[in-house]
Amino acid sequence: MLAKRIIPCLDIKNGRTVKGVNFQHLKDAGDPIKLVCWYTKQGADELIFLDITATNEKRQTLTSLVRDISSHINIPFTVGGGVREEEDVELLLNAGADKISINTAAFKNPNLLEDLSKRFGSQCIVLAIDTKYENNEWWVYLNGGRISTQTKTLDWAKEAFNRGAGEILLTSMNHDGTKNGFALDITRKISENISIPVIASGGAGKLEDFYKIFHIGKADAALAASIFHYREIEISNLKYYLERFHIPVRTTI
Repeated sequence: MLAKRIIPCLDIKNGRTVKGVNFQHLKDAGDPIKLVCWYTKQGADELIFLDITATNEKRQTLTSLVRDISSHINIPFTVGGGVREEEDVELLLNAGADKISINTAAFKNPNLLEDLSKRFGSQCIVLAIDTKYENNEWWVYLNGGRISTQTKTLDWAKEAFNRGAGEILLTSMNHDGTKNGFALDITRKISENISIPVIASGGAGKLEDFYKIFHIGKADAALAASIFHYREIEISNLKYYLERFHIPVRTTI
């Protein structure tokens, strides 16, 4: 069985790491360079950097910060925010990113997933889905959770898989920042319906939450932010906990 991955996420605004609740009320969480260095020492399997206002502000991702971060780490590094076309992906990969996360632009132009996977390889194309549970269904949201759609999350995940996405980053807006646990149901549903890895995001608060998202939610990776940023849970301790419950993880750096 493949090892489950633990992935810290850095939401970046104005060059600083921030964290909120339900995509709102953002607070400063520290210097991104210091955080990534700490996570590398702790045994993080990957890192995700999201320039959370780039799409809404209609600008490109902060490539200078991407370049700076990539020079400080030796683990896979995914970058997202403001990616709209092939040139954006090329720019970020050249700046040091290993994978690219794309959200709104792919939804508005699904053919972009096919173009990107053909040019760069599906292994480096991560489709980010922001989802919200409303009226007994999970729906896709765009522009950093600001715009609702009438598309069901599972339907979009299936289409993205068929169009060449190599991985799904699934963030539950209902669970984001609450520390009440991940969205087990939609994560499991997507994991059981597509054959590419699913990263669960939103809601991590305690060690047990990670066990549940792997064991019940069938996620391939779990992403968290505030509990790692504020050192409420250390990645090394989390991995030893998961190992005791027979969840396969990498415990050596």
